[in-house]
Amino acid sequence: MTTPDFDAIVVGGGPAGLMAAGACGARGRRVALFEKNRQLGRKLRITGKGRCNVTNNCTPQEAAAAAVRGSRFLRGAMAQFGPQDVMGFLEALGVPLKTERGRRVFPQSDSAHDVADALARWAQGQGVQVIQENVTGLLLEEGRALGVQTARGRYTAGGVVLACGGASYPGTGSDGSGYRLAESAGHTITPIGPSLVPLVEDGPWCAQLMGLSLRNCGLRVRERGKKKPVYEDFGELLFTHFGLSGPTVLSASAHLRPMEPGRYTVHIDLKPALDEAQLDARLLRELEAHKNQIFANSLGGLLPQKLIPVVIERSGIPPQTRCHSVTKEQRRALLQLLKDFTVKIRGVRPIAEAIVTAGGVDLKEIDPRTMASKVCPGLFVAGEMLDCDAPTGGYNLQIAFATGRLAGLHV
Repeated sequence: MTTPDFDAIVVGGGPAGLMAAGACGARGRRVALFEKNRQLGRKLRITGKGRCNVTNNCTPQEAAAAAVRGSRFLRGAMAQFGPQDVMGFLEALGVPLKTERGRRVFPQSDSAHDVADALARWAQGQGVQVIQENVTGLLLEEGRALGVQTARGRYTAGGVVLACGGASYPGTGSDGSGYRLAESAGHTITPIGPSLVPLVEDGPWCAQLMGLSLRNCGLRVRERGKKKPVYEDFGELLFTHFGLSGPTVLSASAHLRPMEPGRYTVHIDLKPALDEAQLDARLLRELEAHKNQIFANSLGGLLPQKLIPVVIERSGIPPQTRCHSVTKEQRRALLQLLKDFTVKIRGVRPIAEAIVTAGGVDLKEIDPRTMASKVCPGLFVAGEMLDCDAPTGGYNLQIAFATGRLAGLHV
């Protein structure tokens, strides 16, 4: 037998790929990292609006439990390389970190480039050879992965790690090509779709509120015919020309499957700090303070200016009504609207606009202890290619780091 070109080949230079390559290189192995972009960690550099929410300052158990899909599968990976391990690792690389609201962890510099550059330097410092070529196929012999094929030639290895990312933000190289490579090796790909993605309204209200950001509101999503909410959260929300976005909405989207027009309704509590009795008292004070004015001019102390015309229209109270003439029933309707501003959902934005991809390589075909393929010896899969995804808050990068490291330790 001829000696392979490398001990291990890693396909994809994102967080999972860099972690896998570096961990394997640290074992003294000859590692090649294939990345088709000219820059390593291209998608990583734009995460968190360029700030890079690297992990969540929680326990390994909480990190695994946060996953919407794949929670049980991830327990071992998180136990071996949990959030505290990621934080210690990055700080040892010279990236000081800070913890913000929701236990989200960011670099103190607020620069995703610092994280990507540190990971790239570390991997290359472990002897990893970066090859800027596009992998077009796997070299398979008798069902075993023995290397990769590119436009320039064939490269052989003792094992191959696929860490090609999902199908979101395809311009960064995360274009779904990894799924085709995995399928060629006999893997099943569960249907992919967008996760952590803005929602499209089935109605006219959001477009009228375009650009309005609410920093502290309650959000509850209900499914048609179900009593228990699908998702509940509190925090920031953004109205757009097509519907809803913002951290709470993106996290909610991970739970809305399957998606079909009218299946889900978002319920927004515009005044979560006040219970109904407190809000009713506040409304009475506002109406009394403006008793001789028209209703349309009475809500300035209660709501953002852009929200007032929509609330007036949806309340059913004629805008020219004098405040002293607003009835108890009308006030009750206004209170209900402020505590339960509903937005019907038609769908989600395209997968190209999603932060992560839902679906991917079927977890039943991957060994959670090593990330090794159960159907193709010599093949490993890590990161977003796996059928694992989680809400916003640093959990998805934590998944990438933990699964990438396991693959790198065992390939």
